[in-house]
This record gives sequence, structure tokens and C-alpha cells, in this order.
Amino acid sequence: MSTKKQHGELTAADVKRAGWEMAGEIGEQDAELKEVLSHFKQSVDAWSAAVYARPRTVEAALEAVARRRSWRLAAGWAMALVLVAGGVSGGVFEHVQRQQAAQRAAAAERAHEQERAAAERRQQDQKLMATVDTDISQEVPSAMEPLAELMEDGAAK
Repeated sequence: MSTKKQHGELTAADVKRAGWEMAGEIGEQDAELKEVLSHFKQSVDAWSAAVYARPRTVEAALEAVARRRSWRLAAGWAMALVLVAGGVSGGVFEHVQRQQAAQRAAAAERAHEQERAAAERRQQDQKLMATVDTDISQEVPSAMEPLAELMEDGAAK
């Protein structure tokens, strides 16, 4: 192997020297990277400690949500009870109205039947009175019968 350097060729010594130079740069970069990572870790640790030391607002928020939810639940049940009570009272009211209407109709029917029965009794009474009147009445009183016979004889001639 020739140790003469031609244009564009690297010798083993050049490669070795370049390797050491790069290792030095990497070492410098590695130290700088370690320092940056160390600062980053310290800032994360400080932030975490500050967050853990801060008073918790999540518990208060959860309590507020629970209070709102319980009021909503209570209001929902109250509205449901109002609706049920309204429906039941409407049904009861309708039932009472129907009963009263049936009672009024029955009373009107009884009154109509009573009027019809009274009219029938009046007719029967009138017929009875007419029968009694024809039974006890005469065309001519007894004292006037001879005169009535003379008139009948005179009209027949």
C-alpha cells in the first residue's frame, strides 16, 4: 500500500484524526445536551412541585357539579310528580263530571216518567168522571118525564 496521497483520497491517519476530532465535538455536544436535559428536568420537577402544592380546585368543582346535579334531579322529580298529580286529578275530575251528568240525566228521566204517569192518571180520572157522569145523569129529570114523552110523541107525528 502506498502512503502517497492522491487527489481526493484519505489516508488512514486522516480518518483516525477526523474520528478523534468528531469524538471531541460529540463529547462537547454531549456535555451541552446533558446540561440542557438537566435544566429541563429541573424545570419539570419545579412545575410538578408547584402544581402539587397548589390548592385543589377540582374538589370544589366536583362538589358544585354534584350540587347542581342533585338540584336538577330534585327538580326533575318534582316536575314528574306535578305531571302525575295533574293527570290523576284530571282523571278524577272527569270521572266526577260523568257521574254528575249521569245523575242529572237519571233525575230528568225520573221527572219525565213522573210527568207521564201524572198525565195518564189525569186521563184515567177524566174517563172515570165521564163514566160516572154518564151513569148518574139522565136526559130529563124524573119529574119532567111525562112532559118529555109528550114532546117526543108530538115530534113523531
